[in-house]
Amino acid sequence: MLVEEEKIRQQLIERFGLPADKITVQRERRVWADVPAANFGEIFDYATDKLGFVVLLTITGLDEGPTLGAIYHIARESGIILNLHISVPKDKPVIKTVSARFPAADAYEREMVDLLGMQVEGLPPGNRYPLPDGWPAGQYPLRKDWKSDTIGKSEVAENA
Repeated sequence: MLVEEEKIRQQLIERFGLPADKITVQRERRVWADVPAANFGEIFDYATDKLGFVVLLTITGLDEGPTLGAIYHIARESGIILNLHISVPKDKPVIKTVSARFPAADAYEREMVDLLGMQVEGLPPGNRYPLPDGWPAGQYPLRKDWKSDTIGKSEVAENA
């Protein structure tokens, strides 16, 4: 029986009034939660401060068609992983950084900026990652509607 996972699920439902079908125990040690982007910061802080999720494993950026998504994979020392999924409109893809709490988030957030065109509020200034500094503005190679022929190979090579 998945007692700890179900307890986490119930705590999130009760604390934030989230629909029960938006938080699932996928299998042992895996809890998935689809949360509103507007409440993400509060839910993320609660998970890290009160539920004991102290390790950021990674952040996955997604092109979901009309929206861009981000899945924050955070873990307890016991090995239970909570996956917090948010979606933001593709025409205004703004999320807030979690790098103050988890400095390693910096690299994942820069990937989402470079590859998907996310805007990450509060992300400290720094180098691009992983695209070269001269990569053409507005070209996001992980977006489903991006075409590689929209930039010339020589343009990328010159700017690398």
